[in-house]
Amino acid sequence: MTTIADRLSLAQQRITAAATKSARTADEIQLLAVSKTKPVTDILAAYAAGQRRFGENYVQEGQEKVTALAEQYPDIEWHFIGPLQSNKSRIVAEHFDWMHTVDRAKIVQRLSAQRPANLAPLNVCIQINISGEVSKSGITDEASMLALAQQITALPQLKLRGLMTIPSQDDELQLRHEFGQMQLLFHTLQQHYADIDTLSMGMSQDLELAVEYGSTMVRIGSAIFGARDYSKKA
Repeated sequence: MTTIADRLSLAQQRITAAATKSARTADEIQLLAVSKTKPVTDILAAYAAGQRRFGENYVQEGQEKVTALAEQYPDIEWHFIGPLQSNKSRIVAEHFDWMHTVDRAKIVQRLSAQRPANLAPLNVCIQINISGEVSKSGITDEASMLALAQQITALPQLKLRGLMTIPSQDDELQLRHEFGQMQLLFHTLQQHYADIDTLSMGMSQDLELAVEYGSTMVRIGSAIFGARDYSKKA
């Protein structure tokens, strides 16, 4: 039976192979271990294997994990990667290091206002709904992306780092189209702001394609932690 450490190593090997194939280096691509619905013991197993970046999708669950591990493991970098209701924005502002799913001005303003002054600015990515699916959150066009970016960069407690997307789960041709569009949007954002360095796209099933199209952060969950139990989400 493979361990979390084994699967983490395999995921990193996939990233390295994909980077090599695309004439990139593996250290250009960060692995974000998506630990949603998984117990703290699984996070600690990944931590023991060298993993430091973890992604959570559910506000309450994520808060509990951050609080449980903050004192003993202060070097863990916590990323919120799920949809966020405005009435729960304070939890993300106070407990997380990154927020990947910014898609509207109200959330941006609340996150900045609620970010404690003693903490570094919250790193944020603008979520792009690149597939245009009505079931997904995110901005759908370049003009809206640039307008929101302008609002983010004007706020003192936020730091705009780049873009995030969840593509459609269709065939490879469709994925290539969507990842290609994301790469173009990312380059456009970089032309406007010097500090843009993060393109958060690619998951367990499509990380190789994402790396080919310039991803700098892949979000890997099931390939590391196994199948998820959604009965306890919050």
